[in-house]
Amino acid sequence: MIVLGGVTRLTDSGLSMVRWEPISGIIPPISATEWQKEFDHYREYPEYQKINAGMTLDEFKSIFYFEWAHRVLGRIIGLVFFVGFLWLLLKRQLTRSLIPHLVVMFVLGGLQGLLGWYMVKSGLVNNPDVSQYRLTAHLGTAILIYLYMLWVSFGLLERQPAAPVSSGFRRGAIWVGSLAAFTVLSGGFVAGLKAGHAFNTFPLMAGQWVPPGYFVLDPLWRNFFENIPTVQFNHRLLAITTFIGASIFVVRGLLQPAMSAHRRLVGLVGFVVLMQVGLGITTLVSYVPIPLAAAHQAMALVVLSVLLYTVFRFRRI
Repeated sequence: MIVLGGVTRLTDSGLSMVRWEPISGIIPPISATEWQKEFDHYREYPEYQKINAGMTLDEFKSIFYFEWAHRVLGRIIGLVFFVGFLWLLLKRQLTRSLIPHLVVMFVLGGLQGLLGWYMVKSGLVNNPDVSQYRLTAHLGTAILIYLYMLWVSFGLLERQPAAPVSSGFRRGAIWVGSLAAFTVLSGGFVAGLKAGHAFNTFPLMAGQWVPPGYFVLDPLWRNFFENIPTVQFNHRLLAITTFIGASIFVVRGLLQPAMSAHRRLVGLVGFVVLMQVGLGITTLVSYVPIPLAAAHQAMALVVLSVLLYTVFRFRRI
């Protein structure tokens, strides 16, 4: 769901469905008349008038299907979750401690759908682009739901507690995981501003370590969320900091005899972080091709998953 949302953003498909119909909207246009009607609705809005003027009906279909698939997948997930929850509840196969977690997941999923429409509405105005603030909030909530589901799943699947670790390694896993999460959220602002299409060199930006125009907006705080050079530089800085932190964590874990029971997991942390950094740099210098950019976002989820599992296994029991 998250990766499909990223592809929807990368293909500029997110504003193709200008009406929100939670029930009837699950069926796409079928006849030529229905498609023309949907296209006519789209042409009433600024994205067509200011960016895609002259777009053909076939071109419209190609972006419409991405957004439609993203919305329908969300509804299917909600339906499957709700039906499965009721079935297991009636069969008395849910523990009392698990039920509140499942209810919270379902509520968060519903709120995420509303937040998605709130995000889309920000692009149906004079400026035909969604707000980077709302996009990042939508991404962040999706990741929160995903990680919450993973954490609960880890508890259900765990067969025996892991070997104990020192408080230093426990804190280290939390710090690296937190840095990775902040890096992913900063990537939301990069996507929202399409900042990846600027400064497509590494490690320098426009031949400088710190890009020109880093602080040009007033007040100062706006630069961190609305200024393309600042947003891209900060994403790079967070990524490099995460990589350095993860490298120290991995090297210490591999060299520490007391961590022998966790070496595979620690090594996996190093591998996925290194892969993600390589994907990020390759995506940037290749001018953000959609397959690479989608892989970069998917790998971010893999990194967060592995780090969350590390935190889970290193937790105090």
